[in-house]
Amino acid sequence: MTAGPRGRQEEATLPIRELAELTWEDVRDMDRPRTVVLLPVGAIEAHGPHLPLGTDGLIAVAMARAAAARLESRGLLALLLPPLEYSAAPFGAGFAGTLSVAPGTIAALVADLAVEAERHGFAALAIANAHLDPAHLGALAEAGRLAAARGAKRLVCPDLTRREHAAKLTDEFRSGACHAGRYEGSVVLATRPDLVRSAIQRSLPPVPASLSQAIRDGRTTFEQAGGPRAYFGWPAEATAEEGEHTIGVLGGILSEAVLAVLAPRSVA
Repeated sequence: MTAGPRGRQEEATLPIRELAELTWEDVRDMDRPRTVVLLPVGAIEAHGPHLPLGTDGLIAVAMARAAAARLESRGLLALLLPPLEYSAAPFGAGFAGTLSVAPGTIAALVADLAVEAERHGFAALAIANAHLDPAHLGALAEAGRLAAARGAKRLVCPDLTRREHAAKLTDEFRSGACHAGRYEGSVVLATRPDLVRSAIQRSLPPVPASLSQAIRDGRTTFEQAGGPRAYFGWPAEATAEEGEHTIGVLGGILSEAVLAVLAPRSVA
């Protein structure tokens, strides 16, 4: 069933707790074994001439909040961490404003957070990731290996580029031509329409070049992949309604991944 605007508004009213707003005694008194810690992850990266540099972070926060609502409906608790909005972004490094961090830095940081979540007795650390640069995805995979080697084995991070997850998302996403296009533009319209340069967005012609194919062909930058203005896809076709639906799907992907990890512990 499509998650329409009303469903998203109802989710937004749920009292999703944020770690940064709590005291240490609040956390001490939480039911931590039933609490999933959610970390939104994005990047500060060029998203065309019409979307903000923080687009990935906006999508990640929306994904985390949607997942939190679903987890709480299954008897779990959710705790939202401050977003991590810096990561490896070499594909966009040639554009003003992109801040690319070494993959090893991100891997070490996320692994440390997973270890800390384990130390505090939380059920799991779940990554709501909206940044798909191959260097970043590699860093998250490495974080999982580092965390597991230190005993933190409940780091959940579904890779949206995997076929089983991509199949649930939009046609544009599956095409690979989906950076700052209809897919991402729709989510920003649904969450922060004030940040969209609407007149520019409506004027942009499609760039149907597939980033995923460009990666397979050995391209390493947006420019090489055929995106001289740091966007791919059909940005003029973005709608808030599609964004509402996409947020619901993303939340479902993350919550299902968490439940799959925690099911053997019978926490629901």
